[in-house]
Amino acid sequence: MKTVLIVEDDPINARVFSKILTKRGGLNVKHTENVDEVMEIVSRKEADIILMDVSLANSMYQGKSVDGIKITQMIKGDDTISGIPIILVTAHAMQGDRENFLQQSGADGYISKPVIDHQEFVDKIKSLLPQD
Repeated sequence: MKTVLIVEDDPINARVFSKILTKRGGLNVKHTENVDEVMEIVSRKEADIILMDVSLANSMYQGKSVDGIKITQMIKGDDTISGIPIILVTAHAMQGDRENFLQQSGADGYISKPVIDHQEFVDKIKSLLPQD
């Protein structure tokens, strides 16, 4: 079974995403906003795909505040883990945000919040999951 790592600072969003992905998508879910944990999970290959919140209010890495764009850049910049698909999830859905965030981060996909169509949400994630 594939595992989705949800990097999200809002516990309600994390719970909603988890429920949708486990019940409708049949996927395993891990959740953290701790950047050290994110890097550890990814390094140990314990996640198949990452849902990355763009605006992380509380996330720190090596003493600095970091957002989802920065964490995505760190993962995509490391050849040993750069292959993991990352989907940005954000409430910032203004004209041009999608392209801007994808270009800045190197992420593989983008989903705007709130998630209205649960099946489309699951389908988007599954479409980017690595096939065995």
